[in-house]
Amino acid sequence: MGFLLLEGGSEFGGRMRDPDVRALELAGGFNSPLRIVPAAASPDRNHVHAGGFGVRWFESLGATDVASLPLIDKASANDEAIAKSLREAKLIYLLGGFTHYLGQTLKDSLAWKACVEAFENGAVIAGSSAGAMVMCEFYYDPYEGKIHEGLNLVNNSLVLPHHNTFGKGWAGPLREALPNAVLIGIDEGTGMVGEPEGEWSV
Repeated sequence: MGFLLLEGGSEFGGRMRDPDVRALELAGGFNSPLRIVPAAASPDRNHVHAGGFGVRWFESLGATDVASLPLIDKASANDEAIAKSLREAKLIYLLGGFTHYLGQTLKDSLAWKACVEAFENGAVIAGSSAGAMVMCEFYYDPYEGKIHEGLNLVNNSLVLPHHNTFGKGWAGPLREALPNAVLIGIDEGTGMVGEPEGEWSV
């Protein structure tokens, strides 16, 4: 199994250097293949800009093999070439954006199956905001005000990103709706790295 990196938002800035560098180290170093999934930014057509921003950020940290994949909808999530690229990646980064769109795009797709296969073979899967949210067993869609089943890399949990700004306001209702789940509040500019069933560091 590999490692997970959950980030609370405001990715690709100076404060995120430490967790992102740590993810690269855990992935095998700065020459390891890193693939960015921009699907969460697709509904407002920001995926090209956001993905490019991510590529430039990781290259500024010293990564040499970085690409933003054209994974933006259900069709591309089932594209064999995209799945192959994810299967061979050592670090997979899910961008923030529209949480439910990202969750539904990846759910039961070839791309997500490839991500899980890479993770089982030691890859790091990272996500910021929506990207972190969908990795848990549950995620909250603020647009619908509903809780959905996530991709379940972290059992019995739900991430509250942007916790130092608006995310903490979700905690009360979600605690009532999921009384037995672990709510993980993560501030912007903050990351937590660990193994699903192991120890985590902030």
